Amino acid sequence: MFLTDLQQGKKAVITNLGMMNEVVKQRLIHMGLQEGEEICLKCVMPFGGPLMVEVCGQCICLRRKDAACIGVK
Repeated sequence: MFLTDLQQGKKAVITNLGMMNEVVKQRLIHMGLQEGEEICLKCVMPFGGPLMVEVCGQCICLRRKDAACIGVK
């Protein structure tokens, strides 16, 4: 299951960041998006826009193509 499959308002645990670009992956890790962290999908923008997630008490907006590379369960 990927972050884009999660329903709005639901929580999950990050299981895999391995499929993303290394530069983007490092930036997300520095912001607290690491494997094992709990993530909550706060908002999904329409027309293929970004997703807003909450992790470690902060809200982060992600491009949909980057969110599709984050595995959750």
